[in-house]
Amino acid sequence: MAMKTKHFFYVLECNDGSFYGGYTVDLERRLLQHNRGKGAKYTRMKRPVKMIYSEEFADKREAMQAEYSFKQMPRRKKEEFLKKASEWNEDAEEF
Repeated sequence: MAMKTKHFFYVLECNDGSFYGGYTVDLERRLLQHNRGKGAKYTRMKRPVKMIYSEEFADKREAMQAEYSFKQMPRRKKEEFLKKASEWNEDAEEF
């Protein structure tokens, strides 16, 4: 039986305070790639980066749609999205 691949949308915070949204099937490996300068061109000069958000999706299409939507948002909307996600995670940890 084949293993089911996990698909993730993630957000990095770069050392200049900017955000980078991406897609991967392996969060840990992808973060290492970004911090080694082997990730996206955008993050190469903005290292180190830290992963501040990730979300798993059922398939690649959904994860990439989330990435695209995030990248279309203005900075203010990205901050609101991340704040809401952070508040939701804090509430979920209480249970």
